[in-house]
Amino acid sequence: MQISILGSLSGSGATSLVDGVVSEFAKLRDEGFRRIWMTQMPYEPDLLTVLAVALREVDTIEVGTGVVPIQNQHPMQLAQRALTLNLIAGGRFILGLGMTHAAVTEGMWGIPWDRSVRRLNEYLDGLLPLLAGEPADAPGEIYTTRGALQIPGAAQPDVYIAALGPQLLKIAGRRTSGTVTWMTGPKTLAEHVGPALRAAAAPEGRSVRVVAALPISVTDDVDGARSQAAEQFAMYGHLPSYRAMLDREGYAGPEDAVLIGDEETVTARIDELRAAGVHEYVGVVYDRSPEVRDRTRALLRALDVDLQGAEKPLV
Repeated sequence: MQISILGSLSGSGATSLVDGVVSEFAKLRDEGFRRIWMTQMPYEPDLLTVLAVALREVDTIEVGTGVVPIQNQHPMQLAQRALTLNLIAGGRFILGLGMTHAAVTEGMWGIPWDRSVRRLNEYLDGLLPLLAGEPADAPGEIYTTRGALQIPGAAQPDVYIAALGPQLLKIAGRRTSGTVTWMTGPKTLAEHVGPALRAAAAPEGRSVRVVAALPISVTDDVDGARSQAAEQFAMYGHLPSYRAMLDREGYAGPEDAVLIGDEETVTARIDELRAAGVHEYVGVVYDRSPEVRDRTRALLRALDVDLQGAEKPLV
């Protein structure tokens, strides 16, 4: 299992947001992280534009989006942006896509949120050929994509889908490199996410990966860390897709999903994820204490090094 980390478009304290992201990437690279995942929130700057600068300035480290919503941009437009970014990155970019939430698509953008299965399939019908350097000819009810792109030298990025429900997991398994999950615990990953993903991929002879992001705090102040988590992640207890995952796991709230405790305790929780079939764990370091954040990143780095040297096949 690979250990990665979640970066941030805000909160670096730098005068320039872009300079702050570049500095954060350089720091994480120098600390030894191999991959950063970044989220696109609807109120933040455009993630792919910022990544174009950061990946030009900071070498070697890989970056994935976890995730970019599809509803507010056409498949050809996203293919143009993703291929251009991967050209700048020298092939270090991973495209994670998601359906976002009804409150965003309908409430903020005025775009329907319904027919999610058809919407995602039609989107991929147009997007995937273009990312592979092929023409698209995909008429649809929601999206129609026709034409080709000319971006010489751009490598095809891996595509992941933020899939939690059975229908979207089938699409992810049949058509992409895997899924990126959030607020999903080991029982649900082992019994629901992984099996559904692999079952969909098997007839195609495809290999798929589960990328699981969860908050983490390596600390002796367990109660304080739980209190912070309950405050910072409260909204995920109300959004339907994440609420369903918390309920499957038997969690009362998002704070129950967080990996909290000393090094031994947190290592055991990460081992649970690996045993559940997770291929990549993304640590979301959230504690307000700089000392706790440093301690947490140190454990994540150490575990990734250990796993690189002593990886065993997943069952």
